[in-house]
Amino acid sequence: MFSCLYNQLKNEFTITAVDFYGFGCTPHPSYPLQLRDYALSVVELINHYRMSNVILIGHSFGGKVALMLTTIHGHLVDRLILINSSGIRPRRHIKYYFNIYYYKLCKIMHIERSNAGSVDYKALSGAMKKTFVNIVNYHLNAKLRYITHKTLILWSRYDSTTPLYMARKLKRGLKASSLVIMDSTSHYLFLDRSSESLAEIKRFLGDVNDN
Repeated sequence: MFSCLYNQLKNEFTITAVDFYGFGCTPHPSYPLQLRDYALSVVELINHYRMSNVILIGHSFGGKVALMLTTIHGHLVDRLILINSSGIRPRRHIKYYFNIYYYKLCKIMHIERSNAGSVDYKALSGAMKKTFVNIVNYHLNAKLRYITHKTLILWSRYDSTTPLYMARKLKRGLKASSLVIMDSTSHYLFLDRSSESLAEIKRFLGDVNDN
């Protein structure tokens, strides 16, 4: 995504790609992190490079970090672009609650369940595992009303990872937002519909340099 953005926008904007703790080449610390820690790590970059007129572009977890950052340091942010973003409390079904209670019961009775948790959770270890739990269980629904920044929400109509109802909740919660839905099943909309996504982003940013 960022290589496409760089090629398309490099003449008008300075683009910085963030490598989060535990992702890519940035190691995870020996202790668990909260969502706020990820947001503050981006704040450090903004302050270090003395960035101004900052536009945050976040996909999935990156969108969740962007939302968190904007709620605690909104003065550093000019606009938001959220692509199939997480951050909204998911709808839970009876099976989910049954699994939670069953897991707790097994824990009380000292019964090991090697299959407990999602595929992502089971692939992690140590502090990163606890960080995953902290992040997944933190939701931003109640904080959306404090974000008044102009926001573009791009979404795949049939995404199963972050379903469309999450996009609609973001749209209702973010006062100055616009929602663009594309016919895609992919969670990676910017790859599945790269040209359309870039066109919407460029349209959204079209008047930035005029202000």
